[in-house]
Amino acid sequence: MNLLPIFLVGLMGSVHCIGMCGGIVGALSSAAPGRGAQAAPSLLRYAPSAAGASARIISIHPSPVARDSAIAQDLARVLCYNLGRLSSYAAAGALAGGIAAGLLRGADVLGWLAPAQQLAYAAANLVLVLLGLYLTQWWGALARIERLGQGLWAAVRPLAARFIPVDTPAKALALGGLWGWLPCGMVYSALLTALMAGSAVDGALTMLAFGAGTLPVLLAAGISGARLRRLASRPAWRRAAGIVVLAFGVLGLLRAADIGGLGIARGWIDVFCASPAHGSGQ
Repeated sequence: MNLLPIFLVGLMGSVHCIGMCGGIVGALSSAAPGRGAQAAPSLLRYAPSAAGASARIISIHPSPVARDSAIAQDLARVLCYNLGRLSSYAAAGALAGGIAAGLLRGADVLGWLAPAQQLAYAAANLVLVLLGLYLTQWWGALARIERLGQGLWAAVRPLAARFIPVDTPAKALALGGLWGWLPCGMVYSALLTALMAGSAVDGALTMLAFGAGTLPVLLAAGISGARLRRLASRPAWRRAAGIVVLAFGVLGLLRAADIGGLGIARGWIDVFCASPAHGSGQ
């Protein structure tokens, strides 16, 4: 399976991730134990006073050792959170790919393979179109689709609350593993693609490619905090990312038409579309 498109969808759709996950990722950089006025050893600058009087403190600066330690703790929590998140994506992809592989084998025996592939492939790209429209703020139908996962998240959310505040890498890892099940239309699209991967291993790799695409922005959000989240929330950035994702979805639908024998899409378009693992000549 061509994993480049699913990686690029994750990358371009990261502005959506900022809205869904950016808050918790940003919070990781302010959850260190002792952060704040009671932070660890500091260097005191003071002004000498008149003879016999006490020195007057004019400023307090974190020591280089304390500052470096805090940065290292922040980075460890952000990395562990994303490792947990990608692990849950991989588990979901393995489950989807494994189940679908068995169903596709049965469909192949019954002669339903091509129609089943065409339907799943078209559905995955239709969700991409909806995601693109959602990011551009031209149509919000995707938000209604995301509500389909609210039941699962209602069960997971109390577990996630146990790891707040996220003041250790272990808590960040566990929270990331749970947060990966947050209802998200972009994840749903990637899972539909994982359904066509052909095996549990390929399904997991599909979801890992998607997760890898979201990493740069979420890692940066964890390090830079609210600054990047404010930038990503600007309409121009969301619209640009949405148009790219929308284009992926439209190209995929054109290729789905080719799978159906209409001869619309061939050659170069395959580079930008995730192709099914099974199929006639695909």
